[in-house]
Amino acid sequence: MAGDEGGGIAERLGRLGDAALGTAQTRLALLAVEVEEEGLRLGTALFHLILAALFTGFGLLALAVFVTVWLWDSHRLLALGVDSLLFLGLAAWTAMQAQRQLAGGTRLFKDSIAELERDRDALRGRHD
Repeated sequence: MAGDEGGGIAERLGRLGDAALGTAQTRLALLAVEVEEEGLRLGTALFHLILAALFTGFGLLALAVFVTVWLWDSHRLLALGVDSLLFLGLAAWTAMQAQRQLAGGTRLFKDSIAELERDRDALRGRHD
């Protein structure tokens, strides 16, 4: 019987190791899926953001030219000054928004890290 118990413990340790490796493999697969989904989401969002910024820039430039031409005979310097202040103000606001977004840190791998932490806690509970 003593030999059976030793073999039983070794077998149990082997199964535990196999389960731990299986869990690690599953978590790595989840991590890979998260990275792929995040990359696709960010790529699509970036593409649309660039297009929106481009069209907005064209629209604002056309509006500035329109107002400047409209006021050319009476207030050309005022029109150019207002246009310049508008564009510089928008540039400053956009830079502040970008800085705030970058200061917030990344959320990449948040779910995977949380799952791995739960796995570690569960494994510690079995050994305690």
